[in-house]
Amino acid sequence: MLRLLSFTVFLATWWGAALLVGEEKLPPPPIVLATIVTEASSGALFSNLGVTLARVALAFTLAMSLGAAIGYLMGRVRLADRLGDPWLILLLNLPALVVIVLAYIWAGLTEVAAITAIAINKLPIAVVTVREGTRALDAALDEMATVFAIPPWRAFRHVILPQLAPYIAAATRSGLSLVWKIVLVAELLGRPSGVGFEIGVAFQLFDIPRLLAYSLSFAAVVLAIETVLVQPFEARLSRWRPRAA
Repeated sequence: MLRLLSFTVFLATWWGAALLVGEEKLPPPPIVLATIVTEASSGALFSNLGVTLARVALAFTLAMSLGAAIGYLMGRVRLADRLGDPWLILLLNLPALVVIVLAYIWAGLTEVAAITAIAINKLPIAVVTVREGTRALDAALDEMATVFAIPPWRAFRHVILPQLAPYIAAATRSGLSLVWKIVLVAELLGRPSGVGFEIGVAFQLFDIPRLLAYSLSFAAVVLAIETVLVQPFEARLSRWRPRAA
């Protein structure tokens, strides 16, 4: 009910603002809804959403896999941490736009360049989060695993991974929120399809209803994924933690 109330307030605010500034600058909800229906009927909306989500999935999987492995290594090995920390600071402070532009210049306007640029922008957040989780591992549990001669893989699965799970969940949530935004920029600058590309075309034509239609459709998909997948995943991984009263 609270979500429904929040959505109602959003629509009312949007409609009021449209009446205030005029539909030429801010189209009211019915006009945007009609545009969404038109784009969906032609198949363009679903096609572009699918392309964008595929890029998000590939870039996120690549960045999360590498980031978790590097973060765990840096958290466990002091030499790796000292060697990797300057690179990590550089990537954390390097603007996403610079990475995307350089990737397109060096590798061309290709799908590989776009996915790589998006993954690089997500990578340092995953590394930092997992590294801090690795540093917070309970040394007593490591000693217990050694005393009971638990094989390394089983120790990682049953001792280390449960402790890292909340940090992995946090990296997943923050990483997705970042990848959603960066993939649109990458599509806007150098891809011939996707939600970001359609937003760029709408901007060039000053087609505000189309711009809002694609933006809100993408936001709705992101919200659905957050509600259906990410939040339950985070809650499941953190279920062992005591809840606040």
